Amino acid sequence: MNTASQIHAPTSVEATNPIRTLVSALTRTDGSVAPALQRLALAAVVFPHGAQKLLGWFGGYGFTGTMGFFTGTMGVPWLLAFGVIMIEFFVSLLLLVGAGTRFAALGIGTVMTTAMFMVHVKNGFFMNWAGKQQGEGIEYFLLILGLALGLIVAGGGRWSVDRAITKR
Repeated sequence: MNTASQIHAPTSVEATNPIRTLVSALTRTDGSVAPALQRLALAAVVFPHGAQKLLGWFGGYGFTGTMGFFTGTMGVPWLLAFGVIMIEFFVSLLLLVGAGTRFAALGIGTVMTTAMFMVHVKNGFFMNWAGKQQGEGIEYFLLILGLALGLIVAGGGRWSVDRAITKR
């Protein structure tokens, strides 16, 4: 018969430091390669979108243009528009190195779920490869969400800052 102490007996440090316990729970990951590959793929896909919005790279409008579009054209509150830009850019960098992977994946997942339902669900499932529909469908967003959910469950995996913290 299992008792609570047999399942997980907190160390004296964990028992007295709830912040350390929380950090440990959020960074805990194993050395698996699969989440590392998911993390790197998600970072590689999201970074250019964040760089478009914040820096104007890759044909983007930069911070001012993106803020103007979000707040003026789309009517998104300033704070939320700012959050989207910051999340897409900086969270992709966190994913690249695997720091705060679960938190980063949750941020990307939240932004993409919101975009999917606010803008893209009305365009159906498929991307607009042939230019025959009003806009992009939701298939890209579902792939992003699948990667993000996998990282929320597994953590950053091998070659991550989270793993280095976990090993300490």
